Amino acid sequence: MVINTDYLERSLELWPFTNTKPSSWLNQLRANAIDQASMLRLPTKRDEEWRFTDISALTHLPFRPSQPENIIHIGDVEHLFLKEAKIRLVFIDGYFSSSLSIFDPTSLTVGNLPMFLSSNSAYLESHLGRLAKYEDNVFTALNTAFLSDAAVVSIPKNAAVRDPIHLLFIATQNEVTSYPRCLLVCEEGSNITLVEEYIAHNNAKYITNSVSEFFLAPHANVKHIRIQRENLEAFHLANCAVSLDRASQYQSISISTGARISRYNQNVFLNDEAAECTIDGLTMISNQQLADTHSCIDHIKPHGTSYQQHKCIVNEKAHAVFNGRIVVRPHAQQTNSSQSSRNLLLSKTAQVNTKPQLEIFADDVKCAHGATVGQLDEEELFYLGSRGLSPATARSLLTYAFAAEVINRIPVTSLRQRLEQAILYQKSE
Repeated sequence: MVINTDYLERSLELWPFTNTKPSSWLNQLRANAIDQASMLRLPTKRDEEWRFTDISALTHLPFRPSQPENIIHIGDVEHLFLKEAKIRLVFIDGYFSSSLSIFDPTSLTVGNLPMFLSSNSAYLESHLGRLAKYEDNVFTALNTAFLSDAAVVSIPKNAAVRDPIHLLFIATQNEVTSYPRCLLVCEEGSNITLVEEYIAHNNAKYITNSVSEFFLAPHANVKHIRIQRENLEAFHLANCAVSLDRASQYQSISISTGARISRYNQNVFLNDEAAECTIDGLTMISNQQLADTHSCIDHIKPHGTSYQQHKCIVNEKAHAVFNGRIVVRPHAQQTNSSQSSRNLLLSKTAQVNTKPQLEIFADDVKCAHGATVGQLDEEELFYLGSRGLSPATARSLLTYAFAAEVINRIPVTSLRQRLEQAILYQKSE
């Protein structure tokens, strides 16, 4: 399906741009994205990268853009806040909510798009839209075309942010599409923990189309925890692009439990020597959910290190997809990379498609990958039963043990405890 230009134009007419007058470069960025989106089409199962993920239902959902209609009171959502986070940016259906957020507007290190446009437009121009390429990605193109607001985090040189920064995106409106955007720029030697979370406030049917861009300068250190727990009527489509400079370190933990159909593309570019990334993922789905994770770790310069582990827990008639691609370029000698895909099926009708892959164009490297798919061990279940545990409790404990390796790496205690409880109460046959 080719994106209809008339529909794009009608939707843009409804799109409420911010009160701040957009800069000429931002208007041009949107215009270029509109032109590109009109030439692209929605992917189908005939496309290799989408052969296990059928999103044809989206063609029947020409949802209008979401509107800035913040009717949420802090008492309705304060249970979603992280007590460790002293800085919090909340977006309702893609629009910044100052009343629900906590930050220092005078610092201009954390804020939203209009704030940075009015004070440092040139800084934004040098980063926004530079890493998340929309030339061959229709969802990134649409997000950029409708770009009106964004979470912007800029960490100064050698700054160490002790407490996590929480970016909370809440969906409330029915039959709309929202376009969340995140931009993180970490200057040389800086250190930060960032929690990026997507959640639904009700059972509305909607589409979330998000894009994140992370820039790590030399020796920067970023811990990125991404949580997707939309409702089971939602569609979640996300693209994340990360650029690592010399000796920078990026640790990513992504957890996906929600949405009827979700797709997360994560592209990490190790652009200079001695860059390091650790990519951990956990998908936990049931009912008839479909969750697709595609990642690419691109080693461009020598002495890079990458570790990736992705786990899927799939129950009932759910379907999980993982495609992890690691590329080692010809000049990326002495690269050390490993990748693991481990999957747990909790029912006879659950399904997993996994494809770890290495593309190595250098000869002095150390690389490995592997994949496993299995069920809960019957002997372990019998042993726990012999110790007085009910079958349901035994299955929950073994499921938790499988997921704990990823969950325990989350450095934010309150968030880790929430996820632990969600896993322990996961239904299994």
